[in-house]
Amino acid sequence: MNTPDAEALYRAVLEQIRAAYPAGAFSAPDGVAIAGIHSGGAWLAERLARDLGAANWGVVNVALHRDDYAKKGLHSQASPTALPFEVENRRVLLVDDVLHTGRTLRAALNELYDYGRPACVELAVLVERGGRELPVSASFVGGEVQLAPDSTLVLERADDGHFALRIEPRDAH
Repeated sequence: MNTPDAEALYRAVLEQIRAAYPAGAFSAPDGVAIAGIHSGGAWLAERLARDLGAANWGVVNVALHRDDYAKKGLHSQASPTALPFEVENRRVLLVDDVLHTGRTLRAALNELYDYGRPACVELAVLVERGGRELPVSASFVGGEVQLAPDSTLVLERADDGHFALRIEPRDAH
């Protein structure tokens, strides 16, 4: 399996989002807000916010809502949720790097709703890898990748902000 080109996947997601929203949808103070799931989704959200001219973006930490919290606990480098915009009645573009089982997305929605009830939540992901355990899908997908069940796809961000993906055994992550 060749490792997917993260930059090409990012460009694909960006173009889908640009095509779906009217000009200025992200730049208005009460416009669409972007929320990235820590950590890969947050990196993507930061770059999308810049590329879309977004006035509002933040980070969602799913640690306290994960169904495996008792086993994994809090990640030592995880920052708390930071949503510097009103969630109530706001259209939110939720961003993550990889959509696999849907469990992280479920946790992110629970965390997001702790801050208010959005008017609408749409999901943008860099990679869709199948294996869903929950009935969720993304509105914007960079590409699809089939991986062995014992493998995971990890997003990396270089100092210059460019993205790369690597495949590694699940227990190494």
